[in-house]
Amino acid sequence: MDLHILLPFKIFLKISGVRRIVVDTNAGSYGFLPNRLDCVAALVPGILIYETKEGEEHFVAMDEGILTKREGFVEISVRNAIAGANLGKLRDAVESEFVNLDEEERDVRKAVAKLESEFIHGIKKLHQS
Repeated sequence: MDLHILLPFKIFLKISGVRRIVVDTNAGSYGFLPNRLDCVAALVPGILIYETKEGEEHFVAMDEGILTKREGFVEISVRNAIAGANLGKLRDAVESEFVNLDEEERDVRKAVAKLESEFIHGIKKLHQS
């Protein structure tokens, strides 16, 4: 199988010769083999495992997203992904990366809330004039 993992701003992974893929979906964990029927699945944050034709397992931590399987081609679109060979190190990387994202997201939400508040306050002033 061919596996492509796409992020909003780049192609994260593009690999051929994948034997199997295991992902976490909103209905549980699913495995994909080359002859599995075509499908679409909603992904939840978790660890994707894929095995190459050489028998090596690789791990990718992913945010929520969508998976499409069509014939021998699997395409996954997610917001964030981190690859790692060691699950322990991958877990640490995910924690630090997602903690940073959470802090940035909170800052952005505060800024947007402030802009909305100022916008509504400005409209109220216009109506009072």
